[in-house]
Amino acid sequence: MRPVIPSLIILIGLTFSLHLYGQEKEPGLAISYLTGDFYVYTTYRSLHGIPIPSNGMYLITDKGAVMFDTPWDTTQFQPLLDSIQFRHHTTVVLCIATHFHDDRTAGLDFLKQKGIKTYSSKQTFDLCKERDQKQAEYFFTKDTAFIIGNHHFLTYYPGEGHTKDNIVIWFDDEKVLYGGCLVKSTENNDLGNTADANISAWTTTIENVINRFPKPKYVIPGHFGWVNNDGLAHTLKLLHESEKKNNH
Repeated sequence: MRPVIPSLIILIGLTFSLHLYGQEKEPGLAISYLTGDFYVYTTYRSLHGIPIPSNGMYLITDKGAVMFDTPWDTTQFQPLLDSIQFRHHTTVVLCIATHFHDDRTAGLDFLKQKGIKTYSSKQTFDLCKERDQKQAEYFFTKDTAFIIGNHHFLTYYPGEGHTKDNIVIWFDDEKVLYGGCLVKSTENNDLGNTADANISAWTTTIENVINRFPKPKYVIPGHFGWVNNDGLAHTLKLLHESEKKNNH
């Protein structure tokens, strides 16, 4: 396995056009325009008979498309690539997984088979191996700056929360924060899946994100809607409520 130098700035190129892809009548693949060259894609998995949406994101650059996390629904790996190719006349060249759960990593092997470079943190890489989840081909050991064509972004590990390895991705020019499952949607009334969570550390971790990236214009959670940028504050609220409940 090939590690990435911690401070590595990765230079790659990419091509893209814009599009809005409406959600199907039955949950499948939905692609929503966010801002600039950013799109949020959503796939679903049924839990207890209820379809749960899972968000990923992709970015258009002048050298190809960059994906952040993979579809949760394994039937949507190829449809997502096909949709990007059809709508934007480009291919995906790179994908970064933000933690080890399968709603972030399920498609990594599929992407590798397509010749797409896949990355995660070393923590995520090791946890994927330990938990028998799909692994990225490459890993980085510290917060890493990427330059992909005409775009640049930073991976940031703020501490444990939803999982011990969760990272966020920051796009400074556009003030977009891809929070993944560390950040809860304002549609959520609880913290969701906490099987691998560190509840006691999560509040400090969210505060680290807020202090590092104080004024995001867009905050994308791992599940459910992102109609406003209040996901960080809402996550803190849910954590405080959980703490109060556990103290009674």
